[in-house]
Amino acid sequence: MKWLLAHRFAVVALVTAVPLPVLGYLLGQNWLTLIVAFGALPLADWVVGPDRRNPTPADEARWACHRNGSTALYAYVPVQIGLIAWGAAVYAGGELSTTQSLGLMISVGVVTGGQGITIAHELGHRRSAVDRLLAKLLLTTVCYGHFYIEHNRGHHARVATPDDPATARLGESLYRFILRAVAGSLVSAWRLEAMRLRRRDEACFSLHNQMLWFIAVPALLALALGLALGLQAALFFGGQAVVAFSLLEAINYVEHYGLVRGVAGGTLERVTPRHSWNSSQRLSNACLINLQRHADHHAEPMRPYPLLRHHEDSPQLPTGYPGMVLMALLPPLWFHVMNPRVERLRQCEEPGSTPGIAAQEA
Repeated sequence: MKWLLAHRFAVVALVTAVPLPVLGYLLGQNWLTLIVAFGALPLADWVVGPDRRNPTPADEARWACHRNGSTALYAYVPVQIGLIAWGAAVYAGGELSTTQSLGLMISVGVVTGGQGITIAHELGHRRSAVDRLLAKLLLTTVCYGHFYIEHNRGHHARVATPDDPATARLGESLYRFILRAVAGSLVSAWRLEAMRLRRRDEACFSLHNQMLWFIAVPALLALALGLALGLQAALFFGGQAVVAFSLLEAINYVEHYGLVRGVAGGTLERVTPRHSWNSSQRLSNACLINLQRHADHHAEPMRPYPLLRHHEDSPQLPTGYPGMVLMALLPPLWFHVMNPRVERLRQCEEPGSTPGIAAQEA
């Protein structure tokens, strides 16, 4: 029971989202995952509401007992690989109509992007070499291995600055942001890796370059699926990856929209909970292993996901990520809801600092 309480978020993610593509296939409704994730879940979030309680000493003690036993997170890794292989086999089998095939691809991508990248994000922040290796493995299955480099060494250092490709600018639409973020994160990751290799006096084009592995491994996975199951399987692999990393960047858009750290006396303000949008919606946080308490994550990047805290002084989203991503798909609605919130934050900037929000307008 203590183990279940310590890992309840990961367990919920495993037993809810992962089976949805398979259930949809069995029911002949391959769009089921999309309907649940962006239809039922936002509605349920609104009905159930937030949970603003913070971890208690008992919660921290439970996690301390199981800090090295992340069984639920580890268990997800083969599940994701199996889900992609199963989806590729069904897709390549030709039994589904074009519409249902597209639904299956998007459904698997929603899981590999929503749960898979979220779990990779958590594992990638840990010190354990095994955890970080599993994070890289998950990311290569969605063709986004460079996220491991850019997120940890780039985004966390440059968040809420104009130099961060993962921080959306005030007035920037989701569609414009995704194009900029995908290209910008790839370029940034390559530069960061090149800098690391130079410091170690190692050749850029060598086996030491992680970026080359992040390109080669997904290509080999696609090739293996293509040889085993046909070209359609390789196309499925690429398609679900595009859905997955597009969902990641849509969440990045929500997490920092319009927020920029101020400058005082020529010094960039340190990262605080005020530089990320926070949401403590009970249900979507359970499905996303507390990712929506993103303000605390940036303030304390090494804090384990079950112990992330709600910050009342951080900017608060009107609802959870599923509902916010839906809203972002309609830029006029997004700007109507979010821009006034950003403007109110701008007016509350401390005197003597240079407001960062206005400096990062699209």
